Amino acid sequence: MRYGIPKETLFEEKRVGLTPAGVDALVRAGHTVYVETNAGQGSHFSDEEYRNAGAQIVYSADEAYKRAEVIVKVAPLSESECDLLQESQIVFSFLHLAVGKKKILDTLLQKKITAIGYELIEQDDKLPVLHSMSEIAGQLAIQVAEKNLETFSKGGRGILLGGITGVAPAAVVIIGAGVVGISAAAAALGRGAQVILLDKDVNRLRQIELDFRKRITTVVANPYTISRGVKFADVLIGAVLIKGEKAPHLVTEDMVKQMKKGAVIIDVSIDQGGCIETSHITTLSDPVYIMHDVIHYCVPNMPALVSRTASYGLNNAALNYLLSIGEEGLANAVMADQGLAKGVCTHNGYCSNESVAHNFNIEYRRLHLFSTN
Repeated sequence: MRYGIPKETLFEEKRVGLTPAGVDALVRAGHTVYVETNAGQGSHFSDEEYRNAGAQIVYSADEAYKRAEVIVKVAPLSESECDLLQESQIVFSFLHLAVGKKKILDTLLQKKITAIGYELIEQDDKLPVLHSMSEIAGQLAIQVAEKNLETFSKGGRGILLGGITGVAPAAVVIIGAGVVGISAAAAALGRGAQVILLDKDVNRLRQIELDFRKRITTVVANPYTISRGVKFADVLIGAVLIKGEKAPHLVTEDMVKQMKKGAVIIDVSIDQGGCIETSHITTLSDPVYIMHDVIHYCVPNMPALVSRTASYGLNNAALNYLLSIGEEGLANAVMADQGLAKGVCTHNGYCSNESVAHNFNIEYRRLHLFSTN
């Protein structure tokens, strides 16, 4: 099978769809890999490393798309990238179609693209590809919080996350006890912060209390407890995920108005619309803004801050799916793996993701594939 690794076009996206190690694995399995020149530059992978791994370097995005049967990306498709897609291609990428433009979805349907969203692939009731990026985002949220709490940041409170002897640490309030929330909690706890974690799943909170030996305060999330937590927070992290859907606004603008002056909001859910009403997308080069005297950090591709680590993590999580499709073919691979099938958003001209179809008021059809054995 022929795989294409184009250079990412999203502003400031430094990750790459596949590392040289991933290319080596595909080539050893008998496949051909086309890598657009400088695709790995942002993660410090040179064309020479890809060439040594067996890739063929191509010198335009157009060539990478035209030669490949499977496109392997990181960031959601842009309109210009959709224009390069070839009829009936397979695309692996983070898609986030529920919060994307309808024109992009229309193009995927028109060109009969099989679009597989990394954020939707399941394994044992978990999201294995998204997991690696969520681990990174959770840790980065605490690094970002520390920086923005500093006096000489953009209006920070001037407090040390872990405090010192006789001076209380910062209060880190996290909404959502998924991978991002737990990773952020562990990182904050390691730095000595006071950590409060809210989630609506009591069983999940009970397990977290056991895992962290009651060093984290857990609270059942509802409008009342969220409102109280927001007022108390020096750092508020939004880590809400509803698989394949737009995130709900659990923190209202009125709640934000009651926060401490110079407090920091990090809305990690921003790639799915954000869970805080005052959030809007920012960039890595201009990541924060102030609203109601509160610092907001709302970068949708936070893992690009550590692009090399993120690219390796993505490679490790996604490679087996790429190998499976190369070895078995699309139909057989998807039929054998229901978790992979859940990642398929569009196929053969129809929408196979119910949430996306509902969001855009288009026809939904269950995925139908036939074995090629």
